[in-house]
Amino acid sequence: MGSLDRLVASLVSSDVPLDRLALRRAAQALQPSVAPMAHDGVIDAAVDELVGLGPLESLVNDPSVSDVLVNSHDDVWVERSGTLERTAVEFRSSQDVVALVRRLLTPLGLRIDAASPAVDARLSDGSRLHAIIPPAAVDGPVVAIRRFSPAVADLDALEGQGAIGSEGAEILRNCVMAKDNILVAGATGAGKTTVLNALAAAVEGSDRIVTIEDAAELSITGHVIRLESHPANVEGAGEVTMRSLLRHALRLRPDRIIVGEVRGPEALDMIQALSTGHAGSMSTIHANGPAEALDRLAMLAAMAPERVPESALARQISAAVDLVVFVARHGSQRRIDTVHRLTPEGFDEVYPCC
Repeated sequence: MGSLDRLVASLVSSDVPLDRLALRRAAQALQPSVAPMAHDGVIDAAVDELVGLGPLESLVNDPSVSDVLVNSHDDVWVERSGTLERTAVEFRSSQDVVALVRRLLTPLGLRIDAASPAVDARLSDGSRLHAIIPPAAVDGPVVAIRRFSPAVADLDALEGQGAIGSEGAEILRNCVMAKDNILVAGATGAGKTTVLNALAAAVEGSDRIVTIEDAAELSITGHVIRLESHPANVEGAGEVTMRSLLRHALRLRPDRIIVGEVRGPEALDMIQALSTGHAGSMSTIHANGPAEALDRLAMLAAMAPERVPESALARQISAAVDLVVFVARHGSQRRIDTVHRLTPEGFDEVYPCC
């Protein structure tokens, strides 16, 4: 047993509370007798092992890191500024990776095991965790952590970052004020949530906003009600779906509804809400282009058990969506490529061709 293992074992067997400060003090007192020859960082490592993210703690605390990716216990990568880098961080074994994931899930009422080998969760700091373990993961446990990062404040901030020009920012600001229904489309990691947050910041403070998210990421001030979906607990109870939250949102007297991302049958409820009086609402969707965004919205709506004729669904989408904002990633730069207004004749590109 190594120095770190001995120190962790001694802390576990003691009656010290699982509090970072208390554990640090206890570890400092125990080290001379339990791990006298240990390296200088053994105390931090022991505390991280019990209440932090173990070997990943230094990575998730690095502000330049956007994603932490564990491919196996000895193969850990991060994304910095849009570039993947392999790190020197390692776990002692695959069992340690699984143990860390289970410890993070316990306070959330979630589980991961051979019968349920994949899990999606939001950590206490807002970061998103996705983990898959054997037998679903062939070569050992795989973990991806998307770090929570402070949201871009507004359209001015997006302009300052070079994500959009001043004319485009003014167009979007006017569209928000005019209560256009806006769909932000783009690929994974393109910055859809960032743009959605900036658009929401342009909403008048008197408007009552209800946000609905899979994992709460939006940071909107004003008259805001925040709702978040939740998976079933270890007993299989307590699931709260995006679809049920959308239906509840309609009863909360919203002026605007903001759906963090539409990715399932809740698309039908959102389309019906947007086409029946909830002007100025917004959402994001995964798509490789503006036209594909509407096609995918229709496909997701068709997943609902209610059967809506394709022609009627197309008419509802046309009535529901006013604007499609397409966001793309160019190397490390994320920016708004185009803004399209949906008309009866099709798309009218208003940015950057305005």
